[in-house]
Parts: sequence; C-alpha cells; structure tokens
Amino acid sequence: MPDAKADLSAAKSRLAAFAKASPALMQAFGSVSRQASTAGAFGAAQKELIAVAIAVAKGCEDCILFHLDGARRHGASEAELVEALEVAVEMGGGPAVIYAGKALEAFRNLG
Repeated sequence: MPDAKADLSAAKSRLAAFAKASPALMQAFGSVSRQASTAGAFGAAQKELIAVAIAVAKGCEDCILFHLDGARRHGASEAELVEALEVAVEMGGGPAVIYAGKALEAFRNLG
C-alpha cells in the first residue's frame, strides 16, 4: 500500500457510493460499527487494532486502511500495531504475514 492516503480516500469513496445505493443497510451497519468501536473495557484505539488484526487475517485491504486510520486517530502507537499484527499472523498464517507488512507500511504512510 504505497499510497495509503490515496487508497484510503478511494475506499471511502467506494463506501460512500454503496451507502448512497443502500442507505438503510449502511445506516444499520453504521450503528453496529459505532457500538463495536465505542470504548469500554478496551479503549477505542485497542478496538481499532483488534479490527486491523482481523482485517489482516481476512485479507481485506480496505478494512485494514479504515481501521488503521481509526487506530491512528485514537492514538494507537506503531508498537501496539506491531503486537496486534503478530496476533493476526498467528491466526492467519502465511497470507496474514503479507497483509501485516502492508498494514505496517500503510500505518507509516498515513502519518
């Protein structure tokens, strides 16, 4: 993800286009997303890092970008990201190693 900012912008545009095409679904999904990312026992940054780890294990590049952006905005550090990526690799195997590298590169490029 050499140009993470441009890739994130493109992902947001695609999401906005789908939200316009399916507003009821996206409104409902937005509620789920807001609830899932609200700080509780885990802080908002930690929840975003969990989402990054799952996105890495699942191989969803746009999801990685969305949640990296959220993790950065909530104050996650690169060291915390690396720990989350280590868990993603444990759970996702070889493909997660590739996406972990992409996530780290994108985190650095978003800064």
